[in-house]
Amino acid sequence: MLILHRRALGGFLAGLAIIGIAGTARAETATPWGWPQPYEQVSPKSIAWLKDKGWWPLTVGFQPPWTGHNAINIVADRLQLLQKRGIEAKFQPFGSGPDLNEAFTAARIQVGATGNFPYTSLIDRKVPARGIVNYPVLTHAVIVPNDSPLKSIKDFKGAAEPYTVGIVTGSSSEFYFQAAAQANGVVIGKDVILKNIPIAEQLQLPKGIAAVVPWDHSVSLITDERKTGRIIDSSHPYSIYEGIGFVRQEVIDNAPDVVQAITDALFEANLFIRLDPAKAVELEREDPSLKLLEPSFLAHQIAINNSLFKPSFLVPHPKFWAEEDGRIRAWLKERNRLTRDLTGEEYAATYAPEFAQATVRKLGWKVPERPVFLPKSWTGTIGRIPYPDYFNQTTAKGPQPFPESGELERPWTFGGKTYLP
Repeated sequence: MLILHRRALGGFLAGLAIIGIAGTARAETATPWGWPQPYEQVSPKSIAWLKDKGWWPLTVGFQPPWTGHNAINIVADRLQLLQKRGIEAKFQPFGSGPDLNEAFTAARIQVGATGNFPYTSLIDRKVPARGIVNYPVLTHAVIVPNDSPLKSIKDFKGAAEPYTVGIVTGSSSEFYFQAAAQANGVVIGKDVILKNIPIAEQLQLPKGIAAVVPWDHSVSLITDERKTGRIIDSSHPYSIYEGIGFVRQEVIDNAPDVVQAITDALFEANLFIRLDPAKAVELEREDPSLKLLEPSFLAHQIAINNSLFKPSFLVPHPKFWAEEDGRIRAWLKERNRLTRDLTGEEYAATYAPEFAQATVRKLGWKVPERPVFLPKSWTGTIGRIPYPDYFNQTTAKGPQPFPESGELERPWTFGGKTYLP
């Protein structure tokens, strides 16, 4: 099961405000969630350029069902964090990455976010996307009904009749399951048969299906909210999931201050969530796609995604992701889902990490040298699976401390306390 279920949630959230080494000084030039005031404004020249392009208001695409990512975008929208920086903006929801890709390709939206599969497709088709942030590592899992005899993925091996596994084919779930099956000696087509089943049906754990392989928040809906199934395997040892927030290259070329404002707003939204998760839940429930979910469920999702990791998780590490996603590119190419070979250098070059790095320095933080979920003592080799444990939703015992010694360049105020370098 995922960590930090609701019985532990209250203590977890209370602890966020006291993690770190705090001084007694109180800054008066920042918001309670630590954003410097006043807000930097984009230039009239950039606004005029956006208007000339027909991109006023700026349109931001996001996916409400995507946990972690959804809270950041909804809070940025509801708090009007782009408007406070001088940008008229509207946030447009999409149900999936491919739908968002289509709108981004046609320039109907100028800012978007998808997982590594749809993003790789954009690159393959030479759509001018540039990654500016990364969203939290996301859990995918193999889930069986509570009364299933299956205890681990290895139990699929050697059955008299193959098990049927429900999965969204062509998704990151399929890539994870294929990798996990191979690593555990499970033969697809012999031990298991994959059946294309949409997430909405997977949530029902349909009869005749031995297991389903969704991603969160669907994982948590089944195992934590409805309690109708249990996890027998998770994706983290086999695939480190990459969620990418991106903008159009033309905006970087002609209005880089707008890109900086977008990046700043996403970081600020996450800091607000960290300080006031209860208010963030209220804002999430204003979204039509999330309004029927229980507040306690949404609070749990925030706890195991947005607030679990150091807030610098948004900083991209292009070389790391280019290497980790090399298996995905090869997998897609082998199945004729890419039109050409994509090198790691080409993939890394689609990122523009300088904006997130500038945001971090603006806050007084040091730019992290590695993804926050990889401890310095990690002994794994990228591409060699299964990976040894790293910090994620299934291995963590609590939130990552922040700031720790060496993570600040100058004092930073959060929640009324000033943290010292």
